[in-house]
Amino acid sequence: MSQVTEFNDYRQRMNEKIMAADNKVIKRFFNLDTNTYAAGALDVKTKEMLGLACSMVLRCDDCIKYHLGKCYEEKINDEEIYEVFAIANIIGGSIVIPHFRRAVEYWEELKTEAAAPAAPHAEHAQ
Repeated sequence: MSQVTEFNDYRQRMNEKIMAADNKVIKRFFNLDTNTYAAGALDVKTKEMLGLACSMVLRCDDCIKYHLGKCYEEKINDEEIYEVFAIANIIGGSIVIPHFRRAVEYWEELKTEAAAPAAPHAEHAQ
């Protein structure tokens, strides 16, 4: 299983478990996060690039993966993503470099998975 699939499956599974606990404060916090990245005065693409840069500076690998996925969905290209990486490295300093390496690896895997032909669906036995 690819790290992209593994990350997304785990995130979805755990978010479902967390939301099933029906905790009002946690639900409100998750909603606040969702609404923060919605289009407003800044478009979603810009907000996701900001989220990625901040996540890199904070050195949160899960956050970096999440925002890389969202950046990919927003059709951010390699030139744009490397400018975000550059900003994060300048602001965060050399301690960001290991996270930068993993971000590049994850970004490449996102692109590879998107370019791969879809696996054929198995036919159901009659």
